[in-house]
Amino acid sequence: MKGKATSFDIAHFAGVSQSTVSRALRNSPLVNEETRKKVHEIAKQLNYKVDKNASNLRTQQSSTLALLLFEDPTADDSQINPFFLAMLGSITRACARAGYDLLVSFQQASQDWHADYEDSHRADGLILLGYGDFIDYQEKLDKLMANQTKFVCWGAQVPNRPDLSLRCDNYLGGRLAGQHLLGQQRRQFAFIGDASEHSPEFNERFNGFKDVLVEHNMCIDTRKIANAISTESSGYHATHSLISNKIQFDALFAASDLIAIGAIRALKEAGLSVPEDVSVIGFDDIPVASFVNPPLTTISQSTSKAGEMLVENLLKLIAGHEVVHDILTPELVIRQSTSPLAD
Repeated sequence: MKGKATSFDIAHFAGVSQSTVSRALRNSPLVNEETRKKVHEIAKQLNYKVDKNASNLRTQQSSTLALLLFEDPTADDSQINPFFLAMLGSITRACARAGYDLLVSFQQASQDWHADYEDSHRADGLILLGYGDFIDYQEKLDKLMANQTKFVCWGAQVPNRPDLSLRCDNYLGGRLAGQHLLGQQRRQFAFIGDASEHSPEFNERFNGFKDVLVEHNMCIDTRKIANAISTESSGYHATHSLISNKIQFDALFAASDLIAIGAIRALKEAGLSVPEDVSVIGFDDIPVASFVNPPLTTISQSTSKAGEMLVENLLKLIAGHEVVHDILTPELVIRQSTSPLAD
């Protein structure tokens, strides 16, 4: 072939349209894997190189996605919840496979996300992680939707637009925690976390946990429900408060692993053994969960699958396609904080 190969040449040899070639070279999820492989192989044979700048001018897109993280209080200087750190790696890899750059930024509640990113063409769409108190951020999410910003978020469903959010089945996760603790012959249950409308994920976990107990003719005494945000410090102080007030419990369900880790510290300082005196179960399965002493039983959310699905759903929204709302299924991971014989 004389001259520089074009996407039309690839389309000719692949037997597909030029637009399909463009999508395939960007690793768009809208093109099936067989076609993508075929297009990439022909492009390699023709020594074809994508002119990213020219492509962006034609499509009026930046080929960049923005990941907006909201600062969380942490024990270190990262200000990022470890759960979202794990998801960040998956999102980065998914963007790279799709031919997109990823812009990562911390955001404050006072900033205008849409003006800073999509409307200024810095990014074609937004991924929101860790936006904290749902009630406080609802107005911002409504503003994004009013401006027709392409965005997806991890967490609670956005009213009237459930396709914009991706979440774990938190209610089922709470049920798994309750069923496991009942199976350990525990009878006095405590819950630590924010079981209110401000934290719908924690609230769903609590409701699943509570409903399992009710089905077994048991309940949670309101005195054994302690409010906490997702930090080790908050979990420690909430548990310490229960112990100081002489509240008796032999099982503790923490709404997150960070809360559970703080709770274990408070229990140990009070001379209580985990799991002999109190079984402790968390939620998230962050990397450190298997290294605490004792290793933490938890409800696992797949951060790798979540990251991939967030990117895939956002690219579909950008392309104008319908997004099917998916809920990830959690899994129980049994370790020694509830069962001394667990691996």
